[in-house]
Amino acid sequence: VQLQASGGGLVQAGDSLRLSCTDSVRPFSSRAMGWFRQVPGKEREFVAAIRRTDMFAWYGDSMKGRFTISSENAKQVVYLQMNSLKPEDTAVYYCASGSRYGGRAASDFDTWGQGTLVTVSS
Repeated sequence: VQLQASGGGLVQAGDSLRLSCTDSVRPFSSRAMGWFRQVPGKEREFVAAIRRTDMFAWYGDSMKGRFTISSENAKQVVYLQMNSLKPEDTAVYYCASGSRYGGRAASDFDTWGQGTLVTVSS
């Protein structure tokens, strides 16, 4: 598995959670790394992405101010820090990589990891 996501779990509204994604094949690549989320019956939603060479990041509109994406290149890990979680943040979160900077569509990312479930209770 090239991309390995972890860190999901059950939390209460208002809590924080940090997801991790490890790129085991291209750890020092200049490719963008991003997070999407998906709930049953809905399309995959863009959350955030980062360019690991200079830490340029971009976010989905509903995540700005609450979620922060970062990269620890020495550990080959990209993080998604999620604060002030809401029940509507409940979803399976996927990490992905792609070659298009600034992309927000799932089609802009060509490599996907398995999802990690985040459940936020009210």
